[in-house]
Amino acid sequence: MLNRRSDKLELLRIAEAVALEKSIDKELIISSMESGIAKAAKSKFGSENEIKVLINRENGDIGIFRKLIIAEKPENSNLEISLDQAIELNKDNDGKNIGDEVLQPLPSFDFGRIAAQTAKQVISSNVREAERERQFNDFIDKKDTILSGIVKRLEFGNVIADLGRTEAIIQKNELIPRENIKAGDRIKAYCLDVRREPRGQQIFLSRAHPKFMEKLFVQEVPEIYDGLIEIKSSARDPGSRAKICVKAKDTSLDPVGACVGMRGSRVQAVVNELQGEKIDIVNWSEDPAILVSSALSPAEVQRVNVDTERRKLDVILTDENLSKAIGRRGQNVRLATKLLNYEINIMTDQEDSEKRQIEFKEKTDNFVKNLELDETLGQLLVAEGFSSIDDIKESSVESLIKIEGIEEETAKELIERAKEFYQKDQIAINNKIKELGLESELINHKGLTPGMLLTLGEQNILKLSDFADLSSDELTGAYDVVKGERVKIKGYLEEFALSKEESDELIMSAREKVYKDWEMTYGKEKIKTKNFWRFKKNN
Repeated sequence: MLNRRSDKLELLRIAEAVALEKSIDKELIISSMESGIAKAAKSKFGSENEIKVLINRENGDIGIFRKLIIAEKPENSNLEISLDQAIELNKDNDGKNIGDEVLQPLPSFDFGRIAAQTAKQVISSNVREAERERQFNDFIDKKDTILSGIVKRLEFGNVIADLGRTEAIIQKNELIPRENIKAGDRIKAYCLDVRREPRGQQIFLSRAHPKFMEKLFVQEVPEIYDGLIEIKSSARDPGSRAKICVKAKDTSLDPVGACVGMRGSRVQAVVNELQGEKIDIVNWSEDPAILVSSALSPAEVQRVNVDTERRKLDVILTDENLSKAIGRRGQNVRLATKLLNYEINIMTDQEDSEKRQIEFKEKTDNFVKNLELDETLGQLLVAEGFSSIDDIKESSVESLIKIEGIEEETAKELIERAKEFYQKDQIAINNKIKELGLESELINHKGLTPGMLLTLGEQNILKLSDFADLSSDELTGAYDVVKGERVKIKGYLEEFALSKEESDELIMSAREKVYKDWEMTYGKEKIKTKNFWRFKKNN
């Protein structure tokens, strides 16, 4: 036991030294020592006792006490004491009442091997926890910034970086592909997240995140740092190619030229840090057509059809520029899509013409067949911008009679026929949904219309769990590159003009319902358990 004055003072010196080394409050270290000694004392005096240890902050004296509660009729001598006994124990307890706590001094003892080990474990655990809390507090404000450190070691493809007072991790998927990193290298990375973890690293860095490139430009371009130039968006294919969109708040300032720098010095510094990643700097425009033309450089765009409601762009160009716009393995158009947050459909002039003709005929045939119109009137309605029977149903007589050749009586009849068709169509759809056998949980899912449900049922998507397994691209449609050619993949609900955000919301709300239930049935239904963990892995 620590019973000599020199030993007691050494205890305080150790606490002070650990506090300085770990950048932790000295008081916390001493409190940890008290907890450790208390746990060791329990093994000596019995685990049924409530032990409290007090270390004098001035001279290092250690007091070991048993906590007792004053009771009128004590039943457990290890936990309770009478008022008379408490006063006999210490005259200062005279003012105590029933239910108050008193401390009974216990004799000092020599630590055995096991007791000493127990105390050491408690102290070490508390110090580690305090150190981790200090690290978290130090770096929580540094999230979304660039941090610099020394590569300490590599573990299973992950990089452990020494930031000075702590370590951070760059996970394998957050590294630039084919990047050669060795122990001892100085490295920069974007602080992706700082979170409390029971063990392991708490600071997560990234060199593959688009924000890393943005922060590098902030460091290299004074105009961005000063707020004269704003970074609107960015997209990266780490290690290969990137795009960044910039806007000048002062029209007299060239944002692209400022980012490039004299003889490309500024952008080259960023390129070097990104291991030779090619960067396209795009001038921001409020007009999506102008913006996409710049984003698809070096391809020359002929014209752009903009659908702002569905956030879709049809980009028309010549055959010579088609491969340039798509890029190697679809890289150029994929990055442009991320940059603009629009779905970009690349097509030639001939493909656009054919598409328009097909759409015109389909819309005309729909009006002719379902509203019992002659072909001329059907073509007239399509030419005036009516795409569906719903458009006619929701229109007014006043808007229809503005069309040359349509009188008031005809307009009223068109609207009436459209309403009748809609009612019959809804009845037919509901009957078909019942025939297909869609589960009520999917039918009642918020956001899905009867038409959507019918389309899903025809694709054998009958349960909410089937719907939850889909991706937003499977709903809205997407493009893929197959054998060097860009191929359109039709979405299940593409005809309903769902946006990416709407489809994401529909799927995520379904997953919240489904996977909550699957967690509850875990271990009972093998299929559900398998799907649940597949979802966890993918997300």
